Amino acid sequence: MEAHDTNFLDLLDGNKQFAVPIFQRRYSWEKKHCERLWEDILSLGQSGMNRFHFIGSIVYIDPKVSPASRVRALQVIDGQQRLTTLILLLAALSRAVEASSSEIGITSEELSDYYLNVRRNDELRYKQLLGEHDKNTLIQLLDGNNEEWFRTTDRNLVQLLDDEELPTNAAPRLIKNYRFFETELKRADLKAVYTGIQRLRIVDIILDRPDDNPQLIFESLNSTGLELSQADLIRNYVLMGQVPDFQNKLYKDYWLPMEARFGDEYTGQFDRFIRDYLTLKNRKIPNIRNVYDSFKVYVQDSLSSGIVESIETIIADISRYSKHYLCIALGKEEDTVLQDCFADINTLEVTVAYPFLLEVYEDYKQGSIQKSELVQILRLVESYVFRRSICDIPTNSLNTTFAARLMENVNRNIYLESLTKAFLDLSQQSDRYRYPLDAEFKQAFLVKGVYNNPIRCQYLLRKLENHGNKQPICIENYTVEHVMPQNPDLSDEWKQELGENWKEVQEKYLHTVGNLTLTGYNPELSDRSFSEKKELKPGGFRDGGLRLNVSLVQAKQWNETAIQMRAEEFAEKALKVWIYPDN
Repeated sequence: MEAHDTNFLDLLDGNKQFAVPIFQRRYSWEKKHCERLWEDILSLGQSGMNRFHFIGSIVYIDPKVSPASRVRALQVIDGQQRLTTLILLLAALSRAVEASSSEIGITSEELSDYYLNVRRNDELRYKQLLGEHDKNTLIQLLDGNNEEWFRTTDRNLVQLLDDEELPTNAAPRLIKNYRFFETELKRADLKAVYTGIQRLRIVDIILDRPDDNPQLIFESLNSTGLELSQADLIRNYVLMGQVPDFQNKLYKDYWLPMEARFGDEYTGQFDRFIRDYLTLKNRKIPNIRNVYDSFKVYVQDSLSSGIVESIETIIADISRYSKHYLCIALGKEEDTVLQDCFADINTLEVTVAYPFLLEVYEDYKQGSIQKSELVQILRLVESYVFRRSICDIPTNSLNTTFAARLMENVNRNIYLESLTKAFLDLSQQSDRYRYPLDAEFKQAFLVKGVYNNPIRCQYLLRKLENHGNKQPICIENYTVEHVMPQNPDLSDEWKQELGENWKEVQEKYLHTVGNLTLTGYNPELSDRSFSEKKELKPGGFRDGGLRLNVSLVQAKQWNETAIQMRAEEFAEKALKVWIYPDN
């Protein structure tokens, strides 16, 4: 490895091309980063002192082989964001000088020599070549001779966050940042800008592939650019050390399709997926901040022990499980029955179950269990989590339950039977792992204040309404309605309805299941009397047609006894909705 403190423009001098590997993340600098760089350059250029400004490092692999083309092909490992941004500025400055009569000490053509190998007519013409998503846009911006492309791009500036709306699959951040510099240069002292660029210094770090490990050096850099996500680090780790042809194969066959499947969710969800994947493989949960380190250990151990044959085997496995994750966590399941099961589990916000669900879903895909068995397992998970929630059992034990305990002794020859037994055996391991029995669940269900989580409360009421219903209702436009109003200043009519101890009744039963229903007319019902809520048209309890409201319509008075009777009715039904395994 060679490291030199050098002038930025000297880095670009000569016939060379800085190529960004296909696996590197896209150009991602925002306007605020360009503004800071612009201010630094202006400050340098306007200063009477001959001072310099350090902007970080550029790290690249130099094969040190003189190609027949005489253009040195350099592979960028770190620093592509600032390198790309400065090349955009140089291109914009070259055109500003060409359009201006001012003398700045360098011509437009001489400036273009810093970003173009002007004697080439192929892709080696460009001193920087970006990855697949960004390459074409940067080429257009550096050439600057396609007026129709520029006009079409400008017409679509309002849609720059949607690549598909732009010509030639244009990369929005490149265009927006180029336009930023173009606008600033129209009102700037061009000579001061050029002087500022001349005073930029970098650490030029050159790696020799046979002797240096690019990945280790990449990790150790304290970059001044954007922080890399765990997903970026993992992608670079599995691809960076491979020879270019194999690198391309792994990226195009596995990683690129995987990123495409995640779509806009990739940045936020991939780290979580990898954490769940590692939990599944290792039977222990890595810290979300240490996913990358845990991944490296997993890969190294898997390869050295011979558990897997190659890095391609690992990437193919990750790619396959990522499809499962999308079905489970992000609503990509095509089977409507399974989709409903996953949606119910996700409503309960039990993401710690994902490693377990990934393994069960993989077994389903491999034919170890049938769809009907998978549905029973998913409903078992749902019931286990919901019963514990109603019984206020702390959730911290769920981590180890779903990471390892349930699958430790599963017999895949009697899959459903052995897994059901595993759920039942949890109670024997520790009380905090228990699957609440019917008596405990029912007692808690009768008195639990369930409205503190409106989404989960809505889920509860929907499940009660639709259980056993061949024509289940869609409650998308329904909200939770309190039969006895929430208003602490109850009307005289409501006080009479509830009886002389109305205050205690309201405090005790307000948010319990016996006092709740679903409605699309919440504002209309509001604090109306019980009789008005029953008979209002449209929107009253009698008018709605919900099975939840049958007992409301039949009740002649809404008081403590009526609430208790309705809660008892729902509790008996709840035992059938959220079953105990041996029932």
